[in-house]
Amino acid sequence: MAHGARQPIIASRSLLERDRELQALDTALDALRGSTHGVARVRQDGLLAFTGPPGLGKTRLMAEARERAAAQGFTVLSGRGGEKEQELAFHLVRQLVQPALATMDCREFLGSWYDIVAGALGLEAKDTGHVPDPTGVRDGLDWVMTRLTVRKAPVVLLLDDLHWADAESLGWLTAFAPRVEVLPLLIVAAYRPDELPPDAAPLRALVTRDGNRPYSLAPLTAAGVARIVRQEVGAEARDEFCDECWSVTGGSPFEAVELAIRLGERNLTGVPDELPAMRDLATAVKGPGIIERLERLGTSTVRFAHAASVLGAPFAPELAAAIAVVGDKEAAEATERLRAARILADGRGPGGGLEFVHPLIATTIYRSIRPPLRVGLHNAAAEAVRAAGFGPAAAARHLLEVPCEANREAVACLREAAREYLRAGAPEAARRLLARALQEPPDREERAALLHELAGSTFLIEPTATVSHLREALAEPDVDPDLRASIVYRLTQALAHTDRMAEAATVASDEARRAAGPRVRLRMQADHFVWSMFRADEPDSPARSRRLARLAERLPGRGLEERYILGLRAWDALVRGEPRQTVLAYAEDALDGGMSWTEENRGFEVPVSVALAFMYCDQPRRAEELFTRGMAECEGKGWRGSHLAVGQTLFGYIRYRRGSLADAENWVREGLRTAERVEGAVPAQWFAVGILIQTLLARGRSGDARRLADSYRYGEVVPNAVIYPDPRTVYAELLLAEGRRAEAERLLSAVGDRLEARGWRNPAWCPWQLNLSSALARRAPHRAAGLAREAVERARDFGAASVIGQALHTEADVTGGPAALDLYAEAVEHLQRSPAAYELARAQVAHGAALARGGRLQEAANRLYQGLEGAVHCGAEALAGQARGELSAAGLRPLPLRYGQTDALTVPEHRAAELTAVGHPVTVVAKELHLTEHGVTQLLSSVYRKVGTDAAGLARALEDVSRPGE
Repeated sequence: MAHGARQPIIASRSLLERDRELQALDTALDALRGSTHGVARVRQDGLLAFTGPPGLGKTRLMAEARERAAAQGFTVLSGRGGEKEQELAFHLVRQLVQPALATMDCREFLGSWYDIVAGALGLEAKDTGHVPDPTGVRDGLDWVMTRLTVRKAPVVLLLDDLHWADAESLGWLTAFAPRVEVLPLLIVAAYRPDELPPDAAPLRALVTRDGNRPYSLAPLTAAGVARIVRQEVGAEARDEFCDECWSVTGGSPFEAVELAIRLGERNLTGVPDELPAMRDLATAVKGPGIIERLERLGTSTVRFAHAASVLGAPFAPELAAAIAVVGDKEAAEATERLRAARILADGRGPGGGLEFVHPLIATTIYRSIRPPLRVGLHNAAAEAVRAAGFGPAAAARHLLEVPCEANREAVACLREAAREYLRAGAPEAARRLLARALQEPPDREERAALLHELAGSTFLIEPTATVSHLREALAEPDVDPDLRASIVYRLTQALAHTDRMAEAATVASDEARRAAGPRVRLRMQADHFVWSMFRADEPDSPARSRRLARLAERLPGRGLEERYILGLRAWDALVRGEPRQTVLAYAEDALDGGMSWTEENRGFEVPVSVALAFMYCDQPRRAEELFTRGMAECEGKGWRGSHLAVGQTLFGYIRYRRGSLADAENWVREGLRTAERVEGAVPAQWFAVGILIQTLLARGRSGDARRLADSYRYGEVVPNAVIYPDPRTVYAELLLAEGRRAEAERLLSAVGDRLEARGWRNPAWCPWQLNLSSALARRAPHRAAGLAREAVERARDFGAASVIGQALHTEADVTGGPAALDLYAEAVEHLQRSPAAYELARAQVAHGAALARGGRLQEAANRLYQGLEGAVHCGAEALAGQARGELSAAGLRPLPLRYGQTDALTVPEHRAAELTAVGHPVTVVAKELHLTEHGVTQLLSSVYRKVGTDAAGLARALEDVSRPGE
């Protein structure tokens, strides 16, 4: 976008002594203009803040910012907090975005984000039952603002009276603001620092980061006030008169300008004899003086001004007239009187209307209204704004100011507005309205439903309150069965969310016994099985497993309730170590007909567990397919909080099990970042931290793993919920990597006792036996070998090649000697038939090292080359280093590997190159590799293309490979 020449702007009298602030504004605008030309750069001045008490000219500075930005051709989006609009969720955001959206096709512009952000932006949603979570809405608003910025660049956001911004807008702004450094965007904010809400601490930190400070406005000096006064009364005004004007106004630009205008209207000249009149006029521009001036304008004008102050700015004069009960003619006359008295002015926003000349005036008038009259005006305002089509949320804001009186219409309006806020991703705003509706109070038959809705609004922000509300709802008589089932589900979910798994299981069990209908009973049984299975302290897990197995055998999977039972049966069979064919059969039956991650009033624990069952059964592609579909479903509904965090984390776990370690680390870190954005998302964090520790250990970064564990107190605190991978087992792996075998032994022994009591014996799910065997190998080798052999038998019973190979590898490690060679060979054979690439590389390196120790160098080299290639492909740096070390110790040098590219050398190519480089003829190479001479020639031609040399240069190329210690 081309920008014209800068236009000189003459500062008005209210911008006297603001050179520092105007210079900062010009510098920021210049930097913004520069960000749209030439090479993009990170800007440190993308957020500019002006602060100070009321009346010091913050709003006038914002107006100046608008003029200067517009003069340069910038797009200006603006919003203003309102003292009476703080209860309206996303009110400030809507002011910023709605004018821009009004000029375009919103559905086309917003695309797949439409239903997620529609409620927050005040648009009509297609799916009124759609309830995104707050994290999803914030992500959507980030996307909207980013796209608007790119489309309309450069953009200036003007945010006035930010201390009165609604909490939802303030939260979004704080999270979004750091993006200005890389966007063609400037945020200019103004606020009263002493009136920022307590939860605005992150905003304060954002403004002051990197050593920056907001520009705190100072009162005008005596000379500044004198200039304002003399502009109105003449240059001959006496110094003592001007000094007294400065004294009575305190240097407030607002009061100084208002006083000077009135001095001019009274034709005063600024001589000492006029000081009493000046003081009277000064009194009239503040506090009680404003009210006295208003009352002189007549009764109908006072009523109109009262209604205006109740509505908040800007307001429609017709609406104020309706609330004040004055006719059109009286309203027009009142408007003109209030304009002339400099109480009202035309609205500065794009919506027009009227507003008070200064927020101080609005506040003074509102507080002057007698409380009974104020209540009546709010009551009238609630009815008027609803009748005018402004929606239930606008009406509900006024109902919060009205005493409770068992008004059924008020309860209905508050509930409707709360549902609107939940669809907008504003649960705290919904909670306020529903709590107020409960106090009204509602009719007896509505109470249980209202408590259920209130519990839904508090679930993400105060789960302990959710438990209380739901228990109260269950105590209500004659609750509809379907509603009762929803209440029980939400109660069990809230109990689990607060790490009270035993209570969750008990509630579901009790409700299953009392349920009248078979469908509801089956659903409650499923919930009972879910929370029993996922509580770490279940007293009789085998008995629960037997009941679940008997029930699942009778169910054909006709409905969702039955499929959930089948899914739970699949997971239970998995952890118990039943044959993988049994696990897969139940998993497929559970999925036959679909199983949603976002089913209303159902958790996603069962669908996630079914998807993971495929991973443990060596079908990771099927697991990834289900996870990809489930995460897309969550994102499509705006569920970008704990659901998505667990999905991202466990998708990374699948990648870890496949041996894609770098990819796994990226996914798990993204899951951890998502989890940390969600208040109280502790379970999601536990999944992420454990899997990330395992991944870091596999990559050879035990120091990073230790720092991560310490930062989350991972080894100290363990939740009551079942987390996978098992936190104690993961922590023991970290201890083993650090050489702390005794501590790992104690921890793993406790894990074994706990899981054995539950009958959970599958080493694919928890390899505690294998890790304990490794911990005991030096101190108690016979016991270590026994544990490993038992784990191998359990792995064979389960039947997944990956865990059989892993268990055989451990048995070989702790057995040692010649007997280990066959175990290593069998481990490699199983792992080659599995998707566990990292475990395969580990087994190959261990087998190669054992072969080398036995003097079988040729076989050792082949295994070590295979392990080295696999380790590098997996991103297991430490394992690759170990393989290189074993090769060097055997007198062999590996070729430079170019893994991760399409032209990577294969294992036969490596071996052919090694043999050729040390002088072996083609006939010898062919015999070694069991190939024809023509086959060897083709291999070497491929090597020369990839390495970039020929036979003569191959030896020189080998000089560049890693040597021992590198």
